[in-house]
Amino acid sequence: MAEYWAWTLVQPLQTQIAMLMGLLVVTILFLKTLTGMLNSRRPPCVGGIPIIGGFLKFIKGPLPLMDAAYAKHGSVFSVNIFHKRMTFLIGPEVSSHFFKANDLEMSQKEVYEFNVPTFGKGVVFDVDHKVRIEQFRFFAEALKKNRMRTYVGMMVMEAEAFFDKWGDEGEVDLLQQLSDLIILTASRCLMGKEVREQLFEKVSELFHHLDMGMLPISVVFPYLPIAAHRKRDWARAELSKIFSKIINNRRDSGQSEPDVLQAFIDARYKNGTGLSDDEITGMLIAVLFAGQHTSSITSTWAGLHMLAHKQMVWPQAEEEQRKIIKTHGDELNFDIINEMDHLHCCVKESLRIHPPLIMLMRMCQKPFTVTTRDGKEYDIPKGEIVATSPCKAHRLEHVFKDADKYDPFRYMPPRAEDKATPFSFIGFGGGSHGCMGEQFAYMQIKTVWSVLLRKFDLELISPLPEPNYEAMVVGPKGPCLVKYKRRNL
Repeated sequence: MAEYWAWTLVQPLQTQIAMLMGLLVVTILFLKTLTGMLNSRRPPCVGGIPIIGGFLKFIKGPLPLMDAAYAKHGSVFSVNIFHKRMTFLIGPEVSSHFFKANDLEMSQKEVYEFNVPTFGKGVVFDVDHKVRIEQFRFFAEALKKNRMRTYVGMMVMEAEAFFDKWGDEGEVDLLQQLSDLIILTASRCLMGKEVREQLFEKVSELFHHLDMGMLPISVVFPYLPIAAHRKRDWARAELSKIFSKIINNRRDSGQSEPDVLQAFIDARYKNGTGLSDDEITGMLIAVLFAGQHTSSITSTWAGLHMLAHKQMVWPQAEEEQRKIIKTHGDELNFDIINEMDHLHCCVKESLRIHPPLIMLMRMCQKPFTVTTRDGKEYDIPKGEIVATSPCKAHRLEHVFKDADKYDPFRYMPPRAEDKATPFSFIGFGGGSHGCMGEQFAYMQIKTVWSVLLRKFDLELISPLPEPNYEAMVVGPKGPCLVKYKRRNL
């Protein structure tokens, strides 16, 4: 013992402090773990090596972890990830508070702050609750119905021009083609005609660098000095310069355009101030990131499933288009697309089976109690990360009959399985933080498939691909090859 104390005396002070801090952290982690074990009303915890066991299982894949934990513990369980505890609420019976609670009870900011380098300062997850509410109002204003009517016209124009470039027959990779089309429609509706007509390639390249800078490690270390992050930061600065020039040109000329960029230029906080040029850029980036990948992936899955189950759904999809053409002619607009109930259900079912996001997360700011289907009650304390999973919740047999089966008719009366219990279908989230772009996404995807159904006969020639759960946004893994032949419906 004397030798030990003699050894400590000769160590540099910094080393001693580091050792003490390390010991303190380990002690805190141990006490937090012990406290959770002693509290019988806390959710059961996924086992493994103390402190790091949950993290090791989580990084191997959250979906296998959720499958195993749900089978063992039921709809409510926790995972220790270093000093944090993440509690999962799986299924509509236990996730109601997750969706209904406001931002002061269940906050998004703390769990999504890794987006700040990409979106920028002063917007979305870099502002307090009150400012974020006002910015969400700007998003809602930009996507309200009267604007949507204009956007649909732009979507139709882009889709028809895009598919006019296909030959009379051939083969394409559906994911690649629809990804290219979605970014065109997004640039037209969101970023404006200046970007679409003059700067599309440059802006697309910069957005690609932003996209490549969003890595799994970015969630934990968003400012890590790696090449992908440096390119991300450079691209973000360049985008700010480009949009600042467009914004100033519009202001100087008095020009006003029917796009989301203009909605943000015109937006005003309750105190009368507007957004800075850089904040407008950040808002646009946030909108594009929220919708581009999810829409291109969902539009691809929708087509893949309709073609993989062609005898079941394709004839009805064609007949729906024929009836609409008989009534309205070749026109496609907001109201006409809203009449396409069968196509809507096909898109929705693809989103149920293959939601692009594995998990949704919040930070618990006020303790609450959750009750399971079999009456068990669990206490969720302040400071805990709370998560739910569309991937897992959408495959629950007590919610959706034959949940692994593709069946668009499950949403139609009298079945209406998604309406039986609130928050059964959470492809667009729900409640106070439901996706404000839901209507925009459905319109975009249904527009694309309306044009395809009218112009082409399609056949899936590659196997239905597996989902790529290694990606940040879950899309098809492998080729999505489709054979097309031009025709008029």
